[in-house]
Amino acid sequence: MNIEELFQEETQIPSLPNIFYQFKEAVEDPNRSFDDVAEIVSLDTGLAARLLKIVNSAFFGFPSEIETISHAISIIGIQHLNDLVLSTVVMGCFKDIPAETIDMESFWKHSIACALTSKILAEKMEIPNPERVFVAGLLHDIGRLIICSKASMETLKIFFLMNNQNLELHIAEREALGFDHADVGARLMKQWDLPKIHEEVVNYHHKPSQALSFPDECAIVHTADILVNSLELGTSGETVVQEFNEAASKRTNIQDESFRSLLVDEVKEKFDETFQLFFQPA
Repeated sequence: MNIEELFQEETQIPSLPNIFYQFKEAVEDPNRSFDDVAEIVSLDTGLAARLLKIVNSAFFGFPSEIETISHAISIIGIQHLNDLVLSTVVMGCFKDIPAETIDMESFWKHSIACALTSKILAEKMEIPNPERVFVAGLLHDIGRLIICSKASMETLKIFFLMNNQNLELHIAEREALGFDHADVGARLMKQWDLPKIHEEVVNYHHKPSQALSFPDECAIVHTADILVNSLELGTSGETVVQEFNEAASKRTNIQDESFRSLLVDEVKEKFDETFQLFFQPA
């Protein structure tokens, strides 16, 4: 199998919902007002309700209630709302993956935990727009879902290699397929026409030193991924915890034991509520 086979038209790779692209188009149109953007979101009452729930939660911690999408835009800004819309819709794209190939709830637990840890790290490193880093963390393993849904027989071989040779997941994928979930996820980011940050972070989250345009964000998601695996907050299928990349460790300060301990405590404190905010059961 090659990666092109996964993306042939007949394999029906999931698409983001039309509401996301309508929203994206309005956001990028300088002639559209905040009210125009809010009206598009409000066409999907479920999406609007989830977004208002998130912006009124401890995730943002605003002192007074935000009652409308227009109000939310005025408070958090259009880019932050864009990141929240993407975070909210992406989990609805994968519904029919065989349970024997991946536990979807556990997968999203891992992804949301990685997203949360990435956001906290980004805030501590004073990276602009930590919500975008949250999205990058949420998406980092998305290629796993394509492999599990479109190459289920090969997935069994991957599990066999992991368990019998004690391999990291992405290495077992390369041995079984010739590519890994990072390659597939980056291809999906391009197909979905998402910002370059997501393509690069997804592509290099196991090898952050190769990131050229977004080295800090790649280092953050790499670090968060490994830390969350060590905490066993869900799993995307990994059975071996990868070592921290040395350069990424220095960027994120994760080698500092007191810093890491404080980070772990904050992640544990905020994880359950964040998971409940973003997870959408099938």
